[in-house]
Amino acid sequence: MSTQLQAAVNEQTADFAHQIRRDIICAIANAGTGHPGGALGAAEIFAALYGSVMNHHPDRPDDPNRDRFILSNGHICAGLYSALARTGYFPVEQLKTFRKINSHLQGHPARVHLPQCVETSSGPLGQGVSVANGLALAARLNNAPSQIFCLVGDGEMQEGQIWEALMTAAHYKLSNVTLLISYNGLQIDGKIDDVMNIDPLAEKLQSFGWSVADIDGHDAAAVVHTLQGTKKSQDARPKAVILRTAMGKGVPYMEHQAAWHGGKLSQEQAREALDALGPAKQYTDFLELEVTA
Repeated sequence: MSTQLQAAVNEQTADFAHQIRRDIICAIANAGTGHPGGALGAAEIFAALYGSVMNHHPDRPDDPNRDRFILSNGHICAGLYSALARTGYFPVEQLKTFRKINSHLQGHPARVHLPQCVETSSGPLGQGVSVANGLALAARLNNAPSQIFCLVGDGEMQEGQIWEALMTAAHYKLSNVTLLISYNGLQIDGKIDDVMNIDPLAEKLQSFGWSVADIDGHDAAAVVHTLQGTKKSQDARPKAVILRTAMGKGVPYMEHQAAWHGGKLSQEQAREALDALGPAKQYTDFLELEVTA
């Protein structure tokens, strides 16, 4: 990819992430409930994957050679739904139904409702890496070039099943698996270090047989470059990328506040958040806020 084209991709990814954040605020405010903090922090990850990194086709969702994405920390799905809608898997207007009765956009991703774009249902934490391993093994058996990406939260890394899955991926040399860790240092009960320290995380992952990168998760160019690199790498090891993110990124009253793991947004709070974010360049919001304080 030329330098000029890569710069354009990076700029588009940053703007896409910006709109994903606006969609998260609108969807959660409209629903009256949700998990804004982690979703806002993962916006660049969703934007990079669906905007430029993954091989995926909304018009051919069953392509056997497609890349797969597993959202293990399913509660941050408002960001995923935005990325899916903005890339054509369903109408953007459908984001208005987030977490509503009978909506396909449940509070955690449900494959039964979105089989064309959700690879597996998620909700209980710690299971995504195991699913990613199964998809990677299947791709190998089918001689498919599919890359499998799995996003987890740093608090989720406290789950024992993840470490069993890490051993499995290394044992079978699943080089087509990339684990993405959104590391914001917070979980629902407070600081990761206070609840159950996971550091030194990079060294632990390396000792389990994984290749590890550690980057700024809000630097769109770094995210795109690193994830493109994992796809091209000839390293036989599975790949892990630690992305340093901020809970509630872009919304000053939410940033670095564990209380915004989940919660309700009033219309006033939502408008304050949207004002702080500012408009995206290439997108428009899917609704005017329809909630009351």
